[in-house]
Amino acid sequence: MIILGIETSCDETAAAVVVDGREELASSLATSEELHQSTGGVVPEVAARKQLEFFVPVLEDVCIKAAPKLGLSNYTEVLNKVDAIAVTVGPGLIGSLLVGVNGAKALAFAHNKPLVPVNHLVGHIYGNFLRPLQHSDSNSSDHIAPATYLDNFSNEENIFPALVLIVSGGHTDLVLMKGHGSLEYLGGTVDDAAGEAFDKVARMLGLSSYLGGPLISKAAAECRHNSLLGQLPRPKIADEDYDFSFSGLKTATKNLINSYSSKDSPLPLNEICCEFEIAVVDVLIAKTKKAAQANNIKSILLGGGVSANKQLRTRLLGLGQELGVFVSVPPIRLCTDNAIYIASAAYYNYRPVSADKLDLIKANPGLGIVDQ
Repeated sequence: MIILGIETSCDETAAAVVVDGREELASSLATSEELHQSTGGVVPEVAARKQLEFFVPVLEDVCIKAAPKLGLSNYTEVLNKVDAIAVTVGPGLIGSLLVGVNGAKALAFAHNKPLVPVNHLVGHIYGNFLRPLQHSDSNSSDHIAPATYLDNFSNEENIFPALVLIVSGGHTDLVLMKGHGSLEYLGGTVDDAAGEAFDKVARMLGLSSYLGGPLISKAAAECRHNSLLGQLPRPKIADEDYDFSFSGLKTATKNLINSYSSKDSPLPLNEICCEFEIAVVDVLIAKTKKAAQANNIKSILLGGGVSANKQLRTRLLGLGQELGVFVSVPPIRLCTDNAIYIASAAYYNYRPVSADKLDLIKANPGLGIVDQ
């Protein structure tokens, strides 16, 4: 089955053509990130306007890339060839979601194709189900070897039940995945998500006004001795539930930064970044371990933008070895928002809406990970 995926939940405009949920034929992405750097965050109206501008060029680009692989010659032939169109319906920014949903509806109607609504958070999970590309980063040291990856995902008896950890800018969730389309919510963030905490601390440290998480990780990697070890809290790490809370850690980090304003010594930037990153990952690993031990799982799947964090990836793989379960971390290029895993999720959770009932599909900015 050939699915054209469309993703516009935040500030990216993305499209991809994927076969049978596993093989990426082509993908295209445009972002307005540079505009949001100047404002210190995403301005929803600006993002939506740029997506209106990018939508058709991105769609044309992905179809042109896919055409020769399908033995076709142009954009229209590809749209006629696909079996279904998939689109992110939430969660996300309402203006951005409307661009993608309405654009996808127009395409589905014009080409008489079924339209598959996709939960963006569920989409993150399926970055693990796509075959690694030869030109991707799938062979880097913080990835599972492709043979192991393919062997496990070709036999779903090796995967389910799976524990899913989604870690992004807006969400930190633990979900029990009993099979495709069968998700049980275990716990999640009660305030700031892990990615949001990373970005806000980066702003406090003057590293970046927007999407500063990777810069914290870079500075942390340059720390040769964490002299601040244990000085920041690990919120809820010993609690019996599977919920997360990072607002207190963010405040404690701010207080630690401010404490150096009255000292003669310079701010130990690398040490603060290292201690903050370790504190976040300590909590994520501890909660994941607790949930894994309580639910008799066969695998742990990681997803979301923060799943690109090298320390989290390394320690999660180590947890898998400790517990004797398979762990999958998605290729770096499939951690951030893209349409590739949206098309994959649509294949594995196929709930098509025919072209004559497209009014049933609505954008839902408040969609939770277990919502359909």
